[in-house]
Amino acid sequence: MSNLATLKTARSLESDEWQLRVDLAAAFRLAAINDWHEAVANHLSLAVSADGKKFLMNPRWKHFSRIKASELLLLDSADAETMNRPDAPDLTAWSIHGRMHAKVPQARCIIHLHPPYTTALASLANPEILPVDQNTARFFNRVAVDTDYGGMANSDAEGDRLGGLLGNKQIMMMGNHGVLVCASTVAEAFDLTYYLERACRNLILAYSSGQPLKVMSPAVAEKTAQEWESDRDQFHSHFAEMKAILDQRDPSYAE
Repeated sequence: MSNLATLKTARSLESDEWQLRVDLAAAFRLAAINDWHEAVANHLSLAVSADGKKFLMNPRWKHFSRIKASELLLLDSADAETMNRPDAPDLTAWSIHGRMHAKVPQARCIIHLHPPYTTALASLANPEILPVDQNTARFFNRVAVDTDYGGMANSDAEGDRLGGLLGNKQIMMMGNHGVLVCASTVAEAFDLTYYLERACRNLILAYSSGQPLKVMSPAVAEKTAQEWESDRDQFHSHFAEMKAILDQRDPSYAE
């Protein structure tokens, strides 16, 4: 069995990879706390090599609330034998994340989830995130939309299709499905996911009022989005604070 697909312990890991493991494990726990996950499905992954092709991902069908850093699979997107091993990841996880890590440069950390409000918006005929407040404005003109859902993502071809559709964006609303978020770090990917779900909640609640929406002008929405992008320290502090809360609540994620 290839070492790349073997579960490793803290002693066998370099310190930098171990920190990546801890951060990704924290993101799993936080996704469960925030009710963004779906049973034992959904997947998060994180590149550990410079080319992005070697990456960490959750073991098949383990609940997010119990995932530990030492349990994360270390995989290689170029390894054609991955799905033939006893510890193979979930097929849909491999089809999406394996191809993304192979082909999408900005996909260092990939979060694929079914958060309730984001998924609800992705289920509408028009899943556009209209800029009706400063949270929704963060995503103005910055989201790819997949309107061609064709069933479970269980093939390399589907992973390649999604990667091509994402292009140079960080977020994809997956119509009839959920969401995909990509970033250079776990901290940024977590922060984007957090605010995306908040934004979709705000928009869904505004829709549910039955009142006309007060949509920002394109100029104001773009200005607001750029102001979000200029404050890059906040998402690091956000994630650090959430890990501190986890440390008090249940530090086993870092084992």
